Amino acid sequence: MQEIVNIRIDERLIHGQVAAFWTNTLKATRIMVIDDSASRDDVQKMALKMACPAGVKLSILSIEKAVENLQANKYDGDRIFVVLKGPETCTKMWDLGWRFEEVNVGNMSSGLGTKQVKRSVNVNDEDVANFKKLNALGVRFTAQMVPNEDKIDFMPLISK
Repeated sequence: MQEIVNIRIDERLIHGQVAAFWTNTLKATRIMVIDDSASRDDVQKMALKMACPAGVKLSILSIEKAVENLQANKYDGDRIFVVLKGPETCTKMWDLGWRFEEVNVGNMSSGLGTKQVKRSVNVNDEDVANFKKLNALGVRFTAQMVPNEDKIDFMPLISK
């Protein structure tokens, strides 16, 4: 049986924090990057492969393919650390029928129309709508930059 050990929103996908701290702490055997554009971009795939820790399997998949593989229990025996860029991906996965209980919000950079809700976490109106939709369906969102930091409820941060 495959086990999802964490689902993390991190716009940077695989980088030092994910590769070093999260993967080791979670004892993940596979990092699953779920992102439509990354799954089609050979340069980005190469960079992600280089950033992936030695001995950890890596899947870089489109949203549709990821849901298909997860529902088919394709990663039997793996401890899977799911990484995606934003809440829109979570919503698309949910709409395709994949269910999950908790998502860790790690890093979302600032941009046009965003507001900072926590250090390294910026949201726009569409992000807030996606978070609220999934939260209403029972998904819990937590904010935790690194594993040794306390996990806090993310939803009150976006309600300010």
